[in-house]
Amino acid sequence: MNESLSAYCVGPLLYCPANNKNIVDSLANERFGKQFSLALCLEDTIHDGFVAEAEQILISSIQSLDAYKSRKRFFLPKIFIRVRQPGQINNLLDRLGDSRKLIAGFNLPKYSLQNSESYIRAVQDANKYSSTPIYMMPILEDPSLINLEGRRHALYSMKRELSHIAPYVLNIRVGGNDLCSLFGFRRHSTESIYKIRPIANIFSDIISVFGLDYVVSGPVFEYYNGEHWKDGLVQELDDDRLCGFVGKTVIHPKQIQLVNEAYKIPLKDYNDAKSILEWDDLSPTLVSGSIVKERMNEYKTHYNWAMRTMLLAEAYGLK
Repeated sequence: MNESLSAYCVGPLLYCPANNKNIVDSLANERFGKQFSLALCLEDTIHDGFVAEAEQILISSIQSLDAYKSRKRFFLPKIFIRVRQPGQINNLLDRLGDSRKLIAGFNLPKYSLQNSESYIRAVQDANKYSSTPIYMMPILEDPSLINLEGRRHALYSMKRELSHIAPYVLNIRVGGNDLCSLFGFRRHSTESIYKIRPIANIFSDIISVFGLDYVVSGPVFEYYNGEHWKDGLVQELDDDRLCGFVGKTVIHPKQIQLVNEAYKIPLKDYNDAKSILEWDDLSPTLVSGSIVKERMNEYKTHYNWAMRTMLLAEAYGLK
């Protein structure tokens, strides 16, 4: 399993159009809190004819943030850029100049076998000239994943290609809405995406292929207002966690707190995990009742669960 704390600490990833001119002021005044990451999007949120303008606004925003933080202390999240194609990665880093140090990495939409090699090469090139890691987060949402005959081949082939750059793959992400759109599906605010079986099956395959080696982040929940939206998001977060996802893409600041709360670790889980990891592996008995005597803990069976629980506790805290 992935034991890198940084992979668990992406948390709620707030999507924001790259041409949002208010983002610097919002960050400098901590309007979104202090526990989230940020993705500045140049893809679906930007009209095709305005990409160049959005790129320039993004560059100005990052450079302004860089200058601002030298005068004022404030929480600066991990910042990622969602690009449209591989060539943008090093082009944007070059144009950012010294301010490139604020960029943690890139979100790679519609990631597929067709563009995987180009994206990997671009990220490798970016890291040749960087003193800190430039991460990539492939987003699995390409229409090729719908095809049952080819899905497993595509997923395992992408995993083999990513193995060459694994230390720079911070998360694997999934595009629930993009996959739903191919079928014409859309859930209501009280419905979890896991009730949509064709989409849930794709998610299950992604976790099966990538979940042992990478942290896989949960799909976006598009509701942030109206009746019962909080209940719907909490239910989907429960399903995310149970299915093996960590963190979630969010599209509104109101969702951030709910995501952080959902991934906090209950104290009894933390205590059980700690006792499992501290188990004397030379003991003749490798099974024992839990701290509160309500379930059985087995050293061999629950070791990976305990490691994951402790990493989540460090990233999100305790309930």
